[in-house]
Amino acid sequence: MAEFSRDEYTINGVKSVVLSGGEGEPLVFLHGGGTFHGWEFAKPWMEKFRVIIPFHPGFGESGDDESINQMQDYVMHYLDLFDALGLDKFNLVGFSLGGWMASKFATQHSHRIKKLVLVAPAGLKVPEAPSTDLFTVPGEELPAMLVHDFEVIKPHLPAEPDVDFIVGGYREMTSVARLLWDRSHDSKLPKWLHRINVPTLLVWGDEDRIIPVGQAPAWQKLISGADVKRYPAAGHLVLDEKRQAVDDVAAFLAG
Repeated sequence: MAEFSRDEYTINGVKSVVLSGGEGEPLVFLHGGGTFHGWEFAKPWMEKFRVIIPFHPGFGESGDDESINQMQDYVMHYLDLFDALGLDKFNLVGFSLGGWMASKFATQHSHRIKKLVLVAPAGLKVPEAPSTDLFTVPGEELPAMLVHDFEVIKPHLPAEPDVDFIVGGYREMTSVARLLWDRSHDSKLPKWLHRINVPTLLVWGDEDRIIPVGQAPAWQKLISGADVKRYPAAGHLVLDEKRQAVDDVAAFLAG
C-alpha cells in the first residue's frame, strides 16, 4: 500500500508538517489529541482521494505555538495552511479534538467544504452522556480506554519504557491542556452548528469511553440533515478498530 509523503510549511512562523498521498479530490483529516497510533487506517482512502493529514501546532512533528489557546486560533491557522496548500474546496474529516476543530471551521467556512465527517467529535457538553475528563485519567490507563480491543492499539505502544514516546505524549497533552484546562467544551458551538450546510456524517464506536456515543443525537439535532453511523465493539479509535468505518467514510465522501 502507498505511503504518505512529508512536507514542511511555515505558517505564521510555525513549522507545520503535512503528510499527503493518493490522487483525486482532496480529503483533509484533522487528528485528535494524540498522534501515537499513526495513520495506517487512512491509507485505504488514498485509493480514491488525495489524503492530507496536517499535524496541528504542538502535536507530532509540527512546531509549538504557545499563543494557541482557543479553538478559533486553530481555525485561523488552518485558513492560512489551506491557502498555502492551494486548497479551495475539499472534503473535511475531523476526529475527536479534530472533530471539534472541523465543526468550528465548518460553521464559518462551509463554502470551502464539499462534505464533512465528524468522528466522535469533542466540543459539546451533553449532561446525559458526559465526556471523560482526560486530566483525571492516569497516563498509563489512557491507551486501554481508547479502544474496545486492546490488541488494536498494542503495536503502537512501546514494549519497554521509551523516553521519546513519553516526551511526545507529554508535549501533546500540554497542547491539549492549553485548550481544555478551563473548559472542555464550547458553550457557544451549539448556537452556530446550524450554519453547517454541507452533507455531514457522524461516526461513532458504540463502546467509546472517552466521548460516549450518547452524544451523537445532540450533534444530529444541531446539524441539519446529519446522518449517524455507529459501530459495535469499537471504542474511541473507531477508525483504527473498524475497517468498515473507514470504508463507509470513503463511500459517503465519494457518493
